[in-house]
Amino acid sequence: MRPSLRAKILDVCARKIAAKGPDVGLSFYAFFANRNDDPELLMEAAEWWIRTQKLDHFEKAAKIEAMVRAMDA
Repeated sequence: MRPSLRAKILDVCARKIAAKGPDVGLSFYAFFANRNDDPELLMEAAEWWIRTQKLDHFEKAAKIEAMVRAMDA
């Protein structure tokens, strides 16, 4: 996963958790604007979310944040 996508995921997860609590759910679309302004990055996120991790459409932001942080461990 490219560093810019990782940073974006961690930022969005942190903001969602801060605003709505640790049980807030999100999909990989939460990391992008309503228009498809970066299709390659969107596809990279979708590939990681759907094919690599086999996640449901909506997952808890805390779970996603932990998974991305664990990638560095």
